[in-house]
Amino acid sequence: MLKLQGKSPLPASQFTAAQRGALDQFARQTGAVKCLRQGRGDVYSVCNQAVFDAHVTQLSPQVEPSIAEQLPLRAQHVAHARDSKARRHQHGSYYPLLKAVGDTVSWREVERGAELALSAATREFGAASLSIQSDDAWHSERALWLVENQALFDRTDWLPEGTQASLLYYGGQLDGRLLSWLGHRPRASQVMLFADYDGVGLSNFTRLREALGDACDFWLMPQWESKLARYGSVQLWRDTLRHFTTAVAQLPAPVRELTEQMQHLGMALEQEAVWLPAS
Repeated sequence: MLKLQGKSPLPASQFTAAQRGALDQFARQTGAVKCLRQGRGDVYSVCNQAVFDAHVTQLSPQVEPSIAEQLPLRAQHVAHARDSKARRHQHGSYYPLLKAVGDTVSWREVERGAELALSAATREFGAASLSIQSDDAWHSERALWLVENQALFDRTDWLPEGTQASLLYYGGQLDGRLLSWLGHRPRASQVMLFADYDGVGLSNFTRLREALGDACDFWLMPQWESKLARYGSVQLWRDTLRHFTTAVAQLPAPVRELTEQMQHLGMALEQEAVWLPAS
């Protein structure tokens, strides 16, 4: 609709099928737009400017371009379509929740001379965060572990003894901004994903590998075979089978033994089994 605002007639080919359908319906309802045959195709034009302008204002309040370009993206969407989630609505910055495991974990942004003493922040506040963007220079000399369930973030005694690392909680799905940030430059001495052993967890690992290649690993808990057989869930396997089927062909050899056993048993396993006895 907005394409026609202040414009001369436009060829129908400049609109999608859905847009043409909406224009045709608007033309029938208001008579403010008409579609005419011209040459080998159709053209749309405004024939009642007052009615057309009133309808456009109802759809899209708009603000002055000089003002709009200074606004956050979602505020621009409200101005454009009365909906903050219209168009691409993801925020530009991402704020990962981090905590330190060990006493010597820190992050540095060498280009700005900034530092986050994560071990100290964890002792004082329990966790900390960074405002990250893909082109920043944040880096840690320690490993970075990614976990999808909060229990693993809250209580860290499941990690291998002597671990010195940052733990990042991502809540179910790896955010695209986090993947872009991780893939832009090396961020840690090692990147380790510990996810649920199900289709979603394995799918997240394939996405992480797309960003990092072989510079990331998928962690297998001790005695995972026995725990999968004892605590595995058939329902979780079924619920995430679609993701599993898509991901399995892209997984590296070290993870294939896990996927083969999952297929054999028809079971998936949640992260929290790391605390359970194997037998």
